[in-house]
Order: sequence, then C-alpha cells, then structure tokens
Amino acid sequence: WCCLLLTRATSRLPGMWLAPTVPTMAPRPWRGCSCPSPPTKTYFPHFDLSHGSAQVKAHGKKVADALGNAVAHVDDLATALSALSDLHAHKLRVDPVNFKLLSHCLLVTLASHHPAEFTPAVHASLDKFFAAVSTVLTSKYR
Repeated sequence: WCCLLLTRATSRLPGMWLAPTVPTMAPRPWRGCSCPSPPTKTYFPHFDLSHGSAQVKAHGKKVADALGNAVAHVDDLATALSALSDLHAHKLRVDPVNFKLLSHCLLVTLASHHPAEFTPAVHASLDKFFAAVSTVLTSKYR
C-alpha cells in the first residue's frame, strides 16, 4: 500500500486520527451511517440505535480501534485487517457499499471536529487511507 499512500500523505494520518476527540466522536460516524441509510440497520437488528446508546458507543469504539490499528500498520494493511476482512466477508456478509458510506461519514465527522486541521491535503490523505482500508476489507469477498 506504500505506492497508494505516499510518505507525506501517511505522515498526516496519526496526528488527525490520534486526536483527543476520537474516543468521544467514534460512535458518530457509525451512527451517521445507520440512521440515514436504513439498509445498514439490517446488520444490527438487536442494537439500540438511539442517541447515546451504549451499543452504538461500543461498536463505534471497535471501529475507531480497528482504524487506529490500520493507521499504525499503514504499510501492511492487508495483514493488520485480515481478521476483520474475514469477519465482514464470510461471517457478517456486509455489503461492500457500506464501507464507502462509513468512509464518507468518518470524513464528515473528522472535518466537523477539526475544521482548522482538515486541510485539502489532510482530506486527500484520509480519503486515500479510507479507500485503501475499504479495498482490504472487501478483498476477501472474491
């Protein structure tokens, strides 16, 4: 993935991703995907999707932790996300379109929480990163 994520681009990721607000904002992008897009709710029929839900917060933290792991292992995303890729492809059978939707929700959330830091260069870096993560997560669907 090094050819996809240039050195300058990847150097921007940890600073934005490890910002102090990530733990508190982690559920927002995930909830943002499930509320306006009802088909995503089919994967979580047992979840309380209301604002402040403990289940939404817990799942948001899982997503944030997985993405934090991906940031830490950006040079080998395939290995870092292998178990998650298996889970989403074979057990959960998540529609790959949902990864693109989540990426968009994450970008909007990060931009709204970090407007000064969310420069066009950071936006491009994050967009490339989320696209690479989505590619890895959908690689085992084939």
